[in-house]
Amino acid sequence: MAHADAFADALEVASREGYSAVLVVISTPGGSVDAMLRIIERIDNSPVPVVAYVYPAGTTAWSAGTYILMASHVAAMAPNTVIGSCQPISYSPLGSAPVEDDKIINALVAVMSTHAESRNRNLTLARDFVVKNANVDDIEAYEYGAIEYRADSVARLLEAIDGRAVLLASGVVTLNTRGAAVDVYSMRPREAILNAISDPTVSSILFLVGLFALIYGFSAPGHGGEILGGIAILLALIGMGFDINVVSAVMMVIGAILLIYELATPGFGILGISGVVILTFGALFLVPFSPEKWAVSGDWYSTFTYMIVAVGICVAALFLFAAIKVLQVRRRPPIVGTMIGDIVIPTENARPGEVIFVVYRGEYWQAKSAEGIVAGKKYRISGKEGVVLVLEESRP
Repeated sequence: MAHADAFADALEVASREGYSAVLVVISTPGGSVDAMLRIIERIDNSPVPVVAYVYPAGTTAWSAGTYILMASHVAAMAPNTVIGSCQPISYSPLGSAPVEDDKIINALVAVMSTHAESRNRNLTLARDFVVKNANVDDIEAYEYGAIEYRADSVARLLEAIDGRAVLLASGVVTLNTRGAAVDVYSMRPREAILNAISDPTVSSILFLVGLFALIYGFSAPGHGGEILGGIAILLALIGMGFDINVVSAVMMVIGAILLIYELATPGFGILGISGVVILTFGALFLVPFSPEKWAVSGDWYSTFTYMIVAVGICVAALFLFAAIKVLQVRRRPPIVGTMIGDIVIPTENARPGEVIFVVYRGEYWQAKSAEGIVAGKKYRISGKEGVVLVLEESRP
């Protein structure tokens, strides 16, 4: 949603400050359908002409990007760019399959074809983008009438569209872009942060890392794991818009419970391994990839899946290492009690009650004696006050 908010703000700035047009550079595998529809609605009601440009050369504007391109007042592409792949696809960690639900297909076809027709673009190709998952490069898109211009740079595009009449909701406007200065819109801090965490890959990783951090924090309090985990999960939820797959949430909760239970039992066996596996699969299902929510390409989802699995394995390995170390520490016999009666030999003198450092089992400890300490003499550990060893002179 960050891009939709930023786009709305850019239109307001352009209208208020009298810009000739808003140039939208598109390079995307797709995105949220909700955000896409919000952007298209803004284009339809924009007081300023919107020029969509698939750029730079070699990039793509698949799925949601193609919908926005077809809805823009002027559509252009750079050399060697590709648009299309708008057929809704149902994704899951087990694979993907085209959606056959007529309700979803017809709704998306209507969005695509209505805007193509209103902009005098190829209606048949627009429908094929959705129904047949068609793809075309810049040359084909221009020849078939899906776009109006091909240009290898922003400057040449602005020169080419100068003088073109554009129909807005408020009436016909003539573009005045020859030699125009280009001001780059920068996202506000809030939108920039939201944009970073709203990427499904980033938000899923944040959620996964947050859960592991919480589990580690609860098993070894005092190291900040609880705080880090809580912050990561909150950021992930904000990035997802709190739209979480119920099955995913249940899986991740179950995985967390199994890991916490495993920490309280001897060893790290089947429950811990099961918890890690369930958490990883839960992260894969975390983003609801129902076609009415997302419009992304299959390549993007494959990358997303590999990323989540890799991160899950790495984080799980770190967690297992930390958990094993925690269990080893817990199983160590208590030092206090076993050290009583042991002998230490101080290397410096101390007055009665004065605290100095002594070496015990290769480590420096604070120590004191009610009788005072003489360097080189043997002293027996008779007790411990906090972190300070209490010594008594060892007499034969």
